[in-house]
Amino acid sequence: MIRILQKRFALSRQGAVDLIKGCLACVVQDISFMLPVGLLYFLVIDMMNGGVNGQRTAFYGIGIVICLAVIFIAAWFQYNATYLATYVESGVRRVTLAEKLRKIPLSFFGKKDLADLTNSIMGDCATLETAFSHYVPALAGSIISTTFISLCLFAYDWRMALAAVWVLPVAFAITLFSARIQEYFNRKSVTANVALEKGVQECIETLQDLKANNAEKRYLKGLYKKIDDVEKRHIITELGTALFVVSATLILKFGIATVALTGSVLLIRGEIDIPLFFMFLLVASRLYAPLEGALQNLAAVISTRTNINRMNEILDHPVQGGSSSLTNKGYDIVFDHVGFAYNMGETVLEDVSFTAKQGEVTALVGPSGGGKTTVSRLAARFWDVSKGKITVGGMDISEIDPEALLSLYSIVFQDVTLFNNTIMENIRIGRKDATDEEVLVAAQMANCEEFAGKLPDGYNSMIGENGCELSGGERQRISIARAFLKNAPVILLDEATASLDVENETLIQSALSRLIKDKTVLVIAHRMRTVSGADKVVVLSGGKVAEQGTPGILMEKGEIYPHMVKLQMLSQKWSI
Repeated sequence: MIRILQKRFALSRQGAVDLIKGCLACVVQDISFMLPVGLLYFLVIDMMNGGVNGQRTAFYGIGIVICLAVIFIAAWFQYNATYLATYVESGVRRVTLAEKLRKIPLSFFGKKDLADLTNSIMGDCATLETAFSHYVPALAGSIISTTFISLCLFAYDWRMALAAVWVLPVAFAITLFSARIQEYFNRKSVTANVALEKGVQECIETLQDLKANNAEKRYLKGLYKKIDDVEKRHIITELGTALFVVSATLILKFGIATVALTGSVLLIRGEIDIPLFFMFLLVASRLYAPLEGALQNLAAVISTRTNINRMNEILDHPVQGGSSSLTNKGYDIVFDHVGFAYNMGETVLEDVSFTAKQGEVTALVGPSGGGKTTVSRLAARFWDVSKGKITVGGMDISEIDPEALLSLYSIVFQDVTLFNNTIMENIRIGRKDATDEEVLVAAQMANCEEFAGKLPDGYNSMIGENGCELSGGERQRISIARAFLKNAPVILLDEATASLDVENETLIQSALSRLIKDKTVLVIAHRMRTVSGADKVVVLSGGKVAEQGTPGILMEKGEIYPHMVKLQMLSQKWSI
């Protein structure tokens, strides 16, 4: 049962246990609401038998107090078992999703965008939070308590009981019949929501370019259309749900009519007495009230399937596993007939073989789209290869846990990601247990003091979201400082000096020369002067190794490499 609930509602084990507790608490609460009905039934009998004496008055007084106490205690347990437990589970679910995303291969993110994933973690979790606090336990409680009360009614008189409960399966069948329709409408609503979130996010991120090209009005026109689509979809979804829920609710109303009609016939025949007739009318009126809410809850639970499926898509996605024990001997990186494709039928790399030796700088060059960045990402196991094998020091990286493997790597990306924190803490990302002195040494090696000293709080200055307070070159120097701080034996550089001016580029290259000593260095380069000092050059074109060797040999015997060098020399002569 617990495993089924975990899968069906994307719950943790404790969340599934808490859901069962919440359902049972709702059952107890719903049954406790029937206690006043029983008390009222006995009061009517006493009134019909000559009135209520002093002793019976005390009985009813104590009965009222007991009913209130039982209802209060049941409601207290119900609140704790549903609302409070749900809020805890909601936090657990968000953390679980985040942890799962941390372990999922990066290939997954190529098929998802930030707005979609954010909607899953925030929007879908919020939807399920509401469902598990308001809908699921109340629905289960209503169904179980109604079944129990119905069986009790059959014990009194099966004809009257049948007249009271025949509407229940009919009403639920109508609501369940709408499941596919509701799922369809809800999928459309979620799709519209995600499209709107993408549009808003894109608008904020590209506002500078929109202004520069006078494209604001045109873009906002499309954004307004997405807002209208969301409104339209929500209205259609609500109407589609209401059509079935209202129809089912109307069926419930017939229950009281059939109870009254059946009871009247049996009363005239003398087959039941007035108190029993009154009791069935009283119970029927109380029985249908919570079921109207139950039908709405059932429709709401059905509509959450889309949200649950989106979350399960993340939770069920295979992760990159492996041993946490490193068995490498040295740090040579070997690509052995490697093939790779992001999607089926789209080959990115084909039969790539080369060796990046420890103590040497291996440069990856070639036309755009040739596979240079893909090769560097595969070397760090950001993705798993489709064919062949990659080893580090003879160790197959596909058999090593990604986090353990990345302890061997210092990586400097061309697109730097910074956090809304201080310069000091952004550099400390390279090694979280580093002391302030160690961070400052790494910062000085990356020439960060030049701009940090100009800020009001120095290295303790906040740099804004993704380092928006800094220039591109300053942001890149912080990224390089992280690599200095981590000081790993394997270094991956993706055009590490692309955003630097000539003066700072010279300083950083001098610092990088100290960093890469005796290490395995794989560098993606577009500037040929960066490549000229490399020990080995691997030219990638069309996803294949077109040429490889030292820069000197390739200038003599190569075709693509000399051509790239000549083109860059020509571009340097260009002037306005």
